[in-house]
Amino acid sequence: MTKKVTLSFPDDTIEDARRFAERDGMTLSAWMDQAAREKALREVFAAHAAAVQRAGFDLEAAALADEHEVAMVDAAIFRAA
Repeated sequence: MTKKVTLSFPDDTIEDARRFAERDGMTLSAWMDQAAREKALREVFAAHAAAVQRAGFDLEAAALADEHEVAMVDAAIFRAA
């Protein structure tokens, strides 16, 4: 479903948006929709990353530990063969 709304932007913002929309082969409305969606997703992902950090999860350390474990299993399996 699409709703029509009236928004106000500074002239330079609209000029930039029109230029980028044209460059991408999109209408101004489609380009602004995409830009708004991308901004919303960045906000969600940033909030998630902050929550993970506050919870004390060290995802990089966990990924490195997993990688090390896979290497040890591979070494044990393929050396035994």
